Amino acid sequence: MTATVFPFPILRRHGFVQKQAAHAAGMNTDASARYVEHQIQVQREAMRRRGIAENLIARELRLMESAIRRELLQATGDA
Repeated sequence: MTATVFPFPILRRHGFVQKQAAHAAGMNTDASARYVEHQIQVQREAMRRRGIAENLIARELRLMESAIRRELLQATGDA
């Protein structure tokens, strides 16, 4: 028996996105970029462990990164 695993859209995890952006906002630009990349990698590994297809992982992580960066711009007043 096989099953298709669909990820819960990470973009809907608004609290998670806000938390990551708020944390990154307290860092300098380079550290902030590294932090966001690290969080994306952590989510990628978690989705892979759950057996989610690579194309879905890539889509969700693009959306997550965009959402975090958007929140980060708002948090730093650059929006």
